[in-house]
Amino acid sequence: TSGGEGNGGMSRCQAKRHWRERTGTPSTPGRRPALRWLCRWPPKSELPTIPLRRGNHWQQPHRVSAHDKIIPAAALNRWRAEQRAAGRRVVVTNGCFDLLHAGHVTYLESAASQGDLLLVGVNDDAGVRELKGPTRPLNHEADRALVLAALASVGAVSVFHGSTATEFLRVAQPDVYVKGGDYQVETLNQVERAVVEGCGGKFVFIPFLEGRSTTKLVNKMKE
Repeated sequence: TSGGEGNGGMSRCQAKRHWRERTGTPSTPGRRPALRWLCRWPPKSELPTIPLRRGNHWQQPHRVSAHDKIIPAAALNRWRAEQRAAGRRVVVTNGCFDLLHAGHVTYLESAASQGDLLLVGVNDDAGVRELKGPTRPLNHEADRALVLAALASVGAVSVFHGSTATEFLRVAQPDVYVKGGDYQVETLNQVERAVVEGCGGKFVFIPFLEGRSTTKLVNKMKE
């Protein structure tokens, strides 16, 4: 149609350009359309590795390596102050985590869902020997901490001295303290319980995945 009739007052060339812009069709034959609506943002290479939970939403503030998630005991007090200043609800759990298995992973994921950031306290080697016997741990404390820190559900890891977590909890000041389903408030270490209650922490007990344990794995390897 001459004079732009039937094209809303546009010439034929203008109409073609308008159509290409709306559909992403290239002006040069043989080239792929732009298809801008299929682009994903941010790119996978820029996605961070630590999710922080806010209500029903997961926020991803920045990329952090597993090594960066390990907090030395001497720096834990400052780290905790930073989380408080940021308004994050800190969930804390602790244990030996000697030989990581599916039971640990599901437990830690459930623990992380209780707040914004999960801090895992890890017994040092001397503490594990005191709890489990002279043949344990199987893995050095630094290795156990690093493997835990590599999990997406874990926000930070700190190794503490001894078989009890009293001093670790005193510094960590959990908003939520998570333990396995084999515990109840009455069966917790009562000194640890008093520390958590003293900082206003809430207790949550999460059942372990049935049939999974480090001891069973060790015994199976010995067969």
